[in-house]
Amino acid sequence: MIFMSDDLNAQSKKYDSTLRMGKVGFGLFCNNKDSDQNELDIKLIGFQGQHDAKFYVKGRVRMAEIDDLNNDGYPDIVLYSYSGGDGVYGNVLAFSSQENKSLVPFALPDIMLDGKLNEGYKGHDEFSLMEGTLLQKFPVYKPGDDKDHPTGGRRFVQYQVVHDEYGGFKFKVLRTYEVK
Repeated sequence: MIFMSDDLNAQSKKYDSTLRMGKVGFGLFCNNKDSDQNELDIKLIGFQGQHDAKFYVKGRVRMAEIDDLNNDGYPDIVLYSYSGGDGVYGNVLAFSSQENKSLVPFALPDIMLDGKLNEGYKGHDEFSLMEGTLLQKFPVYKPGDDKDHPTGGRRFVQYQVVHDEYGGFKFKVLRTYEVK
């Protein structure tokens, strides 16, 4: 008898990491059991009151980074998760520390809702923090391109964190450019 594994349905590796900035940090754990949604446990390290948090993330968590994205002197975390049947659609969930007492979550807006940015978009996102900003890059597909062979170059979108109208935070596009 032969047993075969379908990689798309196999459980991904759980995500377990601790990120620190000075004496403050975040313990992050996600089972990554489901390709669509997973529970993320956040253990707050060095926060007043030490209230841990649980959130649901879209997709499976692959990586996290820590930085002071809103320039308030307190650490923020950014998590990168991927969803879709083949895990190519990137998602970003960020948490801003409110004076090391609590967290305020905010997410990257859905690129599919932006007519300028979504032209030629089919996932395969890469994310990184760059000098206090978030950089997203992905291949650009032209009509008729095979899913494994985009011919439109790469699009880069740089975001900064700004206050939203509700007293929280949001990612705002700072600049975009393409490389052919």
